[in-house]
Amino acid sequence: MRRDHVVPLPAQAIALLDELRRMNGNGEYLFPSLRTWKRPMSENTLNAALRRMGYSGDEMTAHGFRASFSTLANESGLWHPDAIERALAHVEKNEVRRAYARGDHWEERVRLADWWASYLDDAKAG
Repeated sequence: MRRDHVVPLPAQAIALLDELRRMNGNGEYLFPSLRTWKRPMSENTLNAALRRMGYSGDEMTAHGFRASFSTLANESGLWHPDAIERALAHVEKNEVRRAYARGDHWEERVRLADWWASYLDDAKAG
């Protein structure tokens, strides 16, 4: 989106990123392109991996993980919708509201990231 987006990382994400860094060395990208380490992996690479795992394009896309997060976070009723939207780097469409509602909801986004990581841990554990 060509905008800075700061993301709070839960301990689980930091551990995974540390492990990935050890596997990939100290390159610029943790997920480099298969063709050149000077560019990041594309969304199409992730979608191709999902197809190889047996998911059709109607069942899941890389972008669909964001939709799943949004749906589950909103349906939980635990989080302010603006915090969820900021976590997704979405910009308020209403120009007047966007001009005045500039908060980043950081503290809530930190708790939201921890909640999401625990949710995924629980889902993985069954």
